[in-house]
Amino acid sequence: MDRVVVVGNGIAGLTAADTLREAGFDGELTIVGDEPHPAYSRPALSKALLLDGDGMSSHELAPTGHGAAELLGVRATGLDLDRRLVTLDDGTALPYDRVVLATGSRARRLSDLPEELTLRGLDDALSLRNRLTGRPSVIVVGGGPLGMEIASGCLAAGCRVTLVSQGVPLIVQLGSYLADVFVKAALDVGLTIVDTGSARLERREGNARVVLDDGAVLEAEVLMTAVGDVPNTEWLADTGLAAKGAVPVDSRGLVRPDVAAVGDLAAFPTPYGLRRIPLWSSAIEQAKVAARALVRGDDAPPLRFQPYFWTEQFGLSLKAVGHLPLEGPPTYVDGGPGGGPALMRWSHDDGTGVAAALNYRIPIPRLRRMTQPAS
Repeated sequence: MDRVVVVGNGIAGLTAADTLREAGFDGELTIVGDEPHPAYSRPALSKALLLDGDGMSSHELAPTGHGAAELLGVRATGLDLDRRLVTLDDGTALPYDRVVLATGSRARRLSDLPEELTLRGLDDALSLRNRLTGRPSVIVVGGGPLGMEIASGCLAAGCRVTLVSQGVPLIVQLGSYLADVFVKAALDVGLTIVDTGSARLERREGNARVVLDDGAVLEAEVLMTAVGDVPNTEWLADTGLAAKGAVPVDSRGLVRPDVAAVGDLAAFPTPYGLRRIPLWSSAIEQAKVAARALVRGDDAPPLRFQPYFWTEQFGLSLKAVGHLPLEGPPTYVDGGPGGGPALMRWSHDDGTGVAAALNYRIPIPRLRRMTQPAS
């Protein structure tokens, strides 16, 4: 194996490149990225980067040691599995012996209106941060973690913010108990929450606006949507590798011995079947396993993924290990109800569970250990 091409310059591609070197690959390594920026921390974009202080450096990652040739600002347009070539939009064709597919995903949109803003990349975050200096009124459509984090950042910047959500915000991702904690904190600092069965965007008299399922209309100076993501698999259309919007992989992240797929575009085996889990921690763990498998084959260990999720919003910080969402109140290991610092655990029938820390400082390895059955 002399040449490896990593298609994607996000955390999945970066981790794959670093791990290839750690696993002993010393050949020609090339990374392709469609953004002009070096790899950065995407979770920081909806958290510290929107706020004042040292937010402008919060997205920066430590220097890497993979020594790859980086082709930034170019997009992969095709993959020839027979000839082992990655084609780029500038006409370049990159030969490979092994390839890592790590093109991630993009924000799902509700319209093609230019007024609809999304927060996915660094340029999106910098543009929004600049607009918030004028303290505009803001509508955020989407009650998931990203929508709530954006709403929190906009409120902290002094904006009047309305969040449009299908049902209770965060309930789908966290479950009713934790969702209620965050909703209370959001309401306490002035967030307006509008519950609707559906929402659409339209332009009327030159202005974009949100139309709810009952016909009510909402308008604001800034209109953000955070309604999920779409895997970037179109460039693989002629390969047959993508199925139902994702690339299925085995327990080592491989599609075939010379092709790995990692990060937001990959669906990997979980206790609940093949799943795409678009989390920062998921991308990192997938990339480590797949890169080792490209070098070592069946001698590489399979993925043993344990979800890790964190969010910061409305003065609350949550870290959770285990499969979400959760129902019912937790067992409090430390602290108690009320939104103060707390260490919590939910148990499953097999003795395993989910551990969560709310405004509570704890090493992540200890939080992981809390999910295991008591000895």
